[in-house]
Amino acid sequence: MLRELEGVARQSMCFQALQEKINTKTVKVGIVGLGYVGLPLAVEFAKAGIDTLGFDVSPEKVVQINAGVNYIGDVKDEELREAVTVGKLQATYTWEEGKDVDVFIICVPTPMSRHKDPDVTYIEKASEAIANVLRPGQLVILKSTTYPGTTEQVVQPFLDQTGLKLGEDYFLAYSPERVDPGNETWHTGNTPIVVGGVTPACLALATATMKLFVGHVHQVSSPKVAEMEKLLENTFRSVNIALVNELAQLCDRMGGINMWEVVEAASTKPFGYMKFTPGPGVGGHCIPIDPYYLSWLARKYDFETSFITLAAKTNEAMPFYVVDAAIRAIAEQPVALKDAHVLVMGATFKKDVADARHSLAEPILRLLRDKNVQNITLTDPMVDEFTFDWSNGQTETIRTEPLTSALVASASVVILITDHTDFDYDMVAQHAKHIVDTRNAFKDVASRENIVLVGGGQY
Repeated sequence: MLRELEGVARQSMCFQALQEKINTKTVKVGIVGLGYVGLPLAVEFAKAGIDTLGFDVSPEKVVQINAGVNYIGDVKDEELREAVTVGKLQATYTWEEGKDVDVFIICVPTPMSRHKDPDVTYIEKASEAIANVLRPGQLVILKSTTYPGTTEQVVQPFLDQTGLKLGEDYFLAYSPERVDPGNETWHTGNTPIVVGGVTPACLALATATMKLFVGHVHQVSSPKVAEMEKLLENTFRSVNIALVNELAQLCDRMGGINMWEVVEAASTKPFGYMKFTPGPGVGGHCIPIDPYYLSWLARKYDFETSFITLAAKTNEAMPFYVVDAAIRAIAEQPVALKDAHVLVMGATFKKDVADARHSLAEPILRLLRDKNVQNITLTDPMVDEFTFDWSNGQTETIRTEPLTSALVASASVVILITDHTDFDYDMVAQHAKHIVDTRNAFKDVASRENIVLVGGGQY
């Protein structure tokens, strides 16, 4: 298929020139946005022997990268240092070298607005900056997670304004990021990639670019298909997490059924089932957001994604459920709610990952403040401080404290949000008055009489 697509585009001298650069590895790649997606991608290109230039608005990040200093957990320190030392990776916060870049890959954030609509401001700014340096023979690949149509409706208009012709002078494609922070098996360098080009020439060049560092590139017919594919990946997870979260609440209400045991039993089936576990909700930079991209887009077509939206709402309700369990534990003690001490274990969104974006600690801390809990302590070995917003808009920053037996003993209730490996669960179980366990992290401790398991009731 790739040869056929290349044949269609041979009339374009720009296509042939860029194809030659890619084939001979003399192409220069520019990564726009050096965060959790962009920096690992930049390192992979550099490891493959490709001259790579990173663009970021943060001078601090640029200085760190150019000094060979790593700040992303999924990047190996030595690989970043080596890439910088041999001159294959550099970073900048200006666009003076933009014209020297052959392939731009946009890896900027795509958050939601206050009304849970997609915010593509960062994509727009990146597209405008690229348009200002765009020349014939360049390829632009959008990698940020977004709604179907973004590549052609948001990015392309900026590039078309230059007067260059898409598919002949410049090329445009979409290739969704697939990052699973902390996954030691699947990473940027070996995870299969999906690519959709606006034209056959765009698809051929984007595919060839991605094959510079990864073996499996799956081509789809358009950027819209690739954009929708990414939303399907994360919405699939959202829906299935919502299913086990809802069943966990039912098991708690029924009593005598441990949802975690149910999940383990179901996981023994070698076909037709995929394991998902209950928790305090969903966190991170994708799953809490992507379903709302779909629901926002669906409304433009007079369509309601009821199933998907319900799943998202089910997951968003879990922090309320967790806090209610903590409040019930406090009510069993001779202490007023405003005088109670709540110890929250975990500020990051995922186990053993130093990424606090969309952490479940945020809504849980907010709800505790709404309940007038004034004495809250946060502990997390991977985070020094954590900032969250109150319901009234006030912003609060809490510094994390080391997890000690004295700290645990002083708490009216301990809420386990993130099950980091470094936590001493035996010590916590031994000294805590009450524990609300949202991750089944205390399953192996000797004494569990003081623990309430979300989805399992009292141990």
